[in-house]
Amino acid sequence: MIIASKKISKIKNIDGSFFSRRGGVSKGIYKSLNLGFGSNDYKKNVKKNLLIVKKKLKIKNIYLLKQIHSNKIIILKKKYKTLRAGEADGLFTNLNNVGIGILTADCVPILFSSSCGKFICAIHAGWKGIYKGIIKNAIKLFKKNKVNPNNIICAIGPSISAKSYEVQIDFKKKIIKKKQTDKIFFKTKKNKLFFDLKGYALSKILKEKIKKNNVEMINFDTYSEPKLFYSFRRSVHKKEYDYGRNLSIIVKKESLI
Repeated sequence: MIIASKKISKIKNIDGSFFSRRGGVSKGIYKSLNLGFGSNDYKKNVKKNLLIVKKKLKIKNIYLLKQIHSNKIIILKKKYKTLRAGEADGLFTNLNNVGIGILTADCVPILFSSSCGKFICAIHAGWKGIYKGIIKNAIKLFKKNKVNPNNIICAIGPSISAKSYEVQIDFKKKIIKKKQTDKIFFKTKKNKLFFDLKGYALSKILKEKIKKNNVEMINFDTYSEPKLFYSFRRSVHKKEYDYGRNLSIIVKKESLI
């Protein structure tokens, strides 16, 4: 199953997609479209899954990252033979016919495009990356290329929801020490503390002057949808030895006109 971003897909020649775990060849806990090259799944199955994605998107080149929960974004200036573009948590490019993707298993995948379709970006936004400013860094790259934030469209993909994301008080203290108003993303229920990661990400996007109407929120909870998505936290709670990764990808296709 592919969840297409309606807002991004309205941009000429741009395809923004969030893949579910369905439609691949992996077995067991990785069933079935696991794109986690860092997982312990059979590499031949992950490679077959990547070929399935390429076929669906009708592209030959996909670039991923060794993700490190940072605020680093790599600018992709040319095509490489390798799959991984480096160690970072975001990719930015104006290249045609390449997919830039990130992998998640509860963290927030965010896809960006300029409204003219010239520049695209994909980021892996876990709480650490957001805290360190990866969203601000993504917007900064568009600005450097003379794209006004008013002309940036973005889609926030499937991730863990607030109802599933229990945290400790020390975590709350860390977040609000940096910005007191971020306390609104914490809720206490039955003596348990929960964090709205997706809302936290949205607030940082809006802070960078992107219009709220230009932001699409895809409200799936990776934790509570085991048939649709991989989830790190769910795998921990189930005491599984590993977990698969969900792919989010954006492509700028060359115009045939």
